[in-house]
Amino acid sequence: MSERKLEYLSQDQVNQFRKDGYLRLPGFLEPDEVEVLLTRAKQLLDNFSVEDHPLTKFTTGDDNHVGDEYFLTSGDKIRFFLEEDAVDKDGKLNRPKQRAVNKIGHGLHEQDEVFRKVTLENEKMKSVVRDLQFHHDPVALQSMVICKQPHIGGEVPEHNDSTFLYTNPPSALGFWIPLEKCTPENGALSFLPGSHLTAPITKRFVRMPGGGTGFEQLIPPEEAPKNPEGKYILEACMPGDLVIIHGSVLHKSERNTSPHTRFAYTFHMIESPPYAEYDAKNWLQPTPETPFPHILETPNPTVVPIGA
Repeated sequence: MSERKLEYLSQDQVNQFRKDGYLRLPGFLEPDEVEVLLTRAKQLLDNFSVEDHPLTKFTTGDDNHVGDEYFLTSGDKIRFFLEEDAVDKDGKLNRPKQRAVNKIGHGLHEQDEVFRKVTLENEKMKSVVRDLQFHHDPVALQSMVICKQPHIGGEVPEHNDSTFLYTNPPSALGFWIPLEKCTPENGALSFLPGSHLTAPITKRFVRMPGGGTGFEQLIPPEEAPKNPEGKYILEACMPGDLVIIHGSVLHKSERNTSPHTRFAYTFHMIESPPYAEYDAKNWLQPTPETPFPHILETPNPTVVPIGA
């Protein structure tokens, strides 16, 4: 088989991604591109109407995931999810709305011109996808701006993304772009390098038959291997970096204890049929009007499978 010519990544970067399960690309977006995204995110917050909002809070623990209709029908819309600590016991915001939103999601890449451009119309992004050879014919889904608000931006515990965007076989790949500086104090991401090679997907996040969401075990808990142990690596990032995240690699972020926001734009890709199945159990569903958009005009002819 002839070696394909890399377009954006070096072979060392491709190898590092396959070994570690994640890869940081410094300065992937130019400063002016970052400024456009950050400005647009803040405009969306300014224009967000609290009056007709169901005050849906977003939580990250295993036992309390949001499952109402506002969340479940957000895949092709721009919606606002609040920090747990931003709503008081009477259901009222206890701070300005711009400082109360946990994230804006989940259809920014389709519904907003600015985010669509960086996600679906970005030639550098397409080059990275071709270079990684992770997917044959990837589609985009679940885009969001994560605000990580000062002092209340919640901890995100150890997890992997294929649990929440499950395909058979697992194929999720995350693309994470900080729009502001990410530090240990404001909740930068940490990764367990190599964990994608030894941590199988043991459960998946699903729509429950009776409504709402929950987890379905893929491997009985008593048979599931323990999560690998090791030293988490904190990846401090600058605005415009791109972090590529394998769907099985374990990662987390701490609470934002600083006085600064930590805005980041993130979206995901999964493999499309016939290479993988994304079924009706998944919380986020495409609609006839908005099927998941394809990234590449011409699919990758070959892929290199990696992961447990």
